[in-house]
Amino acid sequence: MARLAPPAFARFANDLDADLRAALPLDERLPGLYDMLRYHLGWLDEHLVPTPGPTGKRLRPVLCLLAAEAMGGDYRRALPGASAVEIVHNFSLVHDDIEDNSPERRHRPTVWRLWGVPQGVNAGDVLFALAFECLGRLRDLGHPPDVVLTSLRLLSLTCRRLCEGQYLDISFESRSDVSEEEYYEMVAGKTGALLAYSAQLGALLGSGSLQTAEPLRRFGFELGLAFQIQDDILGIWGDESRTGKPRGDDLRQRKKTLPLIYALTKAKGHFLTALKTIVEGRGLASPQQVADAEEALEAAGAREYAEQRASEHLGKAIDELQTLTSANAAIGELRSLAEYLIGREA
Repeated sequence: MARLAPPAFARFANDLDADLRAALPLDERLPGLYDMLRYHLGWLDEHLVPTPGPTGKRLRPVLCLLAAEAMGGDYRRALPGASAVEIVHNFSLVHDDIEDNSPERRHRPTVWRLWGVPQGVNAGDVLFALAFECLGRLRDLGHPPDVVLTSLRLLSLTCRRLCEGQYLDISFESRSDVSEEEYYEMVAGKTGALLAYSAQLGALLGSGSLQTAEPLRRFGFELGLAFQIQDDILGIWGDESRTGKPRGDDLRQRKKTLPLIYALTKAKGHFLTALKTIVEGRGLASPQQVADAEEALEAAGAREYAEQRASEHLGKAIDELQTLTSANAAIGELRSLAEYLIGREA
């Protein structure tokens, strides 16, 4: 039975959606440009007709708003920050789709597939710029200049970390010797950095203090590591009816995920050969190669290992919540959010 999403997703939905829509210009000179962005965000169909579409989890903005409440702040004063982290996330997705040559996202054609690679690159660049504009609106809500400047500086650093993680992820495609240490370095940038910033930003906007926000930054970072490992598990053993991807899809695409990296250090004989066929091959792996690799992962206990590591990082994230001196409902919601994400099936 699927676990229900924490109520914060529904509680913030209308205000967050309104703030995100307000962040995108209504420029009559360039309607096509901003309509591409609205399409990607799930507000228009591929004919650019307003149609409710998939918007993604919106995990990062919800994390930001809950962190603001956890520090005793009013979540509405953190909405521009929540929009900024969601827009940065979507900038990375638009570019990821190009870099991965992905024809679909959320069961719809990707931006580059509909409008071409050059326009796709440009659309991602516009989203990147809009995120910084969102943070500029924090001044209008009464946040002190030093808080706004810190928010901008940390977003710039986060984007650099995200790109560093993506660089490593792409570099892994041509390597068969990726270590677990290197995997964690990649995930720290590609997934951990933005989740850490989302929680840190919300806490900063809720408290006005970067020092006070530090436990929530660490919470977001550990949650990011656990979140990515859970993605790795779903990418191999996930139910197609829930994930929208065939079982074993990460093996088919020869991705260097944690279960595969771990199994390579444990496997012997024909199991090791099956795994090397995945990491050393080119193009999509065959159904038989995927099946053989799954058998080798099972023999190595790779799924159990990955689940254990995800649980360890979840535990570290929750430990950070327990260091907070404040006591309010949002802290409990943050814990529920973390547990929901690690127990999700899609």
